[in-house]
This record gives sequence, structure tokens and C-alpha cells, in this order.
Amino acid sequence: MTRPRLAGLALLALAPALAACSEGSDVADDGELRIVTTVAPITSITAAVAGDRAEVEGLVPEGTNSHTFEPPPSAAAQLEEADLVLVNGLQLEDPTMELAEETMSEGARLVELGTEVLPESEYVYDFSFPEEEGKPNPHLWTDPTWAIRYAELVRDTLVEVDPDGEATYDENLEAFTAQATALSDALRADQESVPVEDRKLLTYHDAYAYFARTYDWTVIGAIQPDSFDDPTPREVAGIIDQIEAEQVPTIFGSEVFPSDALEEIGDATGARYEDTLRDDDLPGEPGEPEHSWLGLMRYNYVTMITGLGGEAPELSALDVTPAVPDTATYPQ
Repeated sequence: MTRPRLAGLALLALAPALAACSEGSDVADDGELRIVTTVAPITSITAAVAGDRAEVEGLVPEGTNSHTFEPPPSAAAQLEEADLVLVNGLQLEDPTMELAEETMSEGARLVELGTEVLPESEYVYDFSFPEEEGKPNPHLWTDPTWAIRYAELVRDTLVEVDPDGEATYDENLEAFTAQATALSDALRADQESVPVEDRKLLTYHDAYAYFARTYDWTVIGAIQPDSFDDPTPREVAGIIDQIEAEQVPTIFGSEVFPSDALEEIGDATGARYEDTLRDDDLPGEPGEPEHSWLGLMRYNYVTMITGLGGEAPELSALDVTPAVPDTATYPQ
């Protein structure tokens, strides 16, 4: 599918919000650009582009359900001091956005990355995000092609806010894009070890809709209803029938969403229950190479491919150490 280049789209979408900073930098009085982000993958992507020209601080603790996260009172102070707030958007972080709009200082900016880069015509509505609820699936970052667009929009925004850093932001974006492209290439190579008709994902939380569309996988279901409650016995029975009919060898749970229902489904069908997929909880500890968007997605892709009987030598050999040292703050 042909899509417009992000740079032009992003600048067009951001023009009204950024017009006020066209005459110079909006860096804080102490000379340091302060950026507040939400979920850890966005924090990692932002840190990769911002480098040492900004202090990047995540707001949503890793391992937290970002869909139901309510910012604590202490978040108001973080948002009040921010020059730039970067969120995923697509209605993922509504309480955080409301607090930001109430507390951000004059001249600070709030940018919804996913909302800006994803045209409404490409919204995905699915098992956990039905169209009648009006909230599209927000998990663009599980697809490297969309993660690159996030990084491009971060770069465009930073250049507007801090024009003196343009050369640094361009260099950092180039490095991130190269690593994300290498990840995508390794994924495409390794997924060939799984026949296309067997690339079926049954997950607890539906975080791979855009990934599946780009890389020719099929999401056959998600256990978690749009209410984020446990599935009903009737829903569980229907999923068991589907797994048996489609002969799915592995069902994928989430580290963030432990699921007795998935374990029950695995026992009933004989499918292996893999419970370690990570939607937005980075592997390892902050400061370790794997604790990055690259490390997160490499882990998930290897887990999915090997769980379906394939092999992942290209992904396993990939160096996920961020090209730009990551000094962002990740709440745990």
C-alpha cells in the first residue's frame, strides 16, 4: 500500500500547533529541553532521536495497563515542567492528556504521535477495539514501519522546538531508521520459516493488528474484551472451537495481562500457552541494551516465530543496542 511520506504529513498536521515556535527555540530557561512521554516504547523512540539534547522522562510505569492508567498527582509537576509532551494518542492515554492540558505551561506542546501519523482510513478496529466503541487499535509501535514514522515525527517536532539541534536530530533519526529497517529485514527473513498459512496469532491483548497487516500475518482472535475484563465462559468456549478448527499450535499471552482464561484454553485444546509477550514493557532493566524499543520488538518477533514452529537466526543475531545512548527515565 502506498502511503504519503511522513515528513510532509507531519509538518502539515503540526503546523498550527508549532507556528508559535518558528522564530527560535522553546528550550527551558536552564538550556535543557524537557520531554515527558507516556509508554516505554515511545520513551525509547524519543530518546533515540533526542539524544543528549533533551531530558526524556516516561510517565507510565512499565508493566502497567496503559489503557486504564490514571496519572498520579505527582504527574502534574512533571507535565507542568515539560517543554514537550509526546503521547501515542488514538485515545490510548486520555486521562494523561486531560491532565497535561490542564497543567502544561504556556508555550509547551502536546503531540499525539499515532493520531498525527495514522490516517483515519487506516484505523484498525478489532477484537479488543470494536468499531462501535469508537476507539481504534492504538498499537502502531509493534510495526517497525510505523515506529519509523513515529521517529520521523519526533524529529520534525524537535527541530521546530529546538532548531539549533537539527543536525543532531537528523543524525539520530538516520541511525534509528537504519536499526529499525534492519529489524524489519530480519523479521521478514525469519518469518519465512513459518508457512504463511500458519502465521496465526491468538493473543490475550490485541496489540499486533498493524504489524499483521504489514507483514502478512493473521490475527485470529484476542481474549481480552474491549472492557478489559476477563472473557465470559461463552467467549472462551468459542475461542476453544476456533483454535481446534484452525489447529493453532501456540497461543500468546501477555506479561502485563496474566490470564487464567488463556491457560484454560491451552489445557482444553493442547495448544502451548506462551505467556511472555510484551506490548509495552521493555525487556531487561533501564540501561541494558535489550531495554529498548528494538529489544522489545526483537523479543516479541522471536517469541512468535519460534512459538509457531519457525526459527529466528537473523533476529537472534541482531544487535539491539541503541545507536544513541539512552539516558531516559523509565518508571518501574
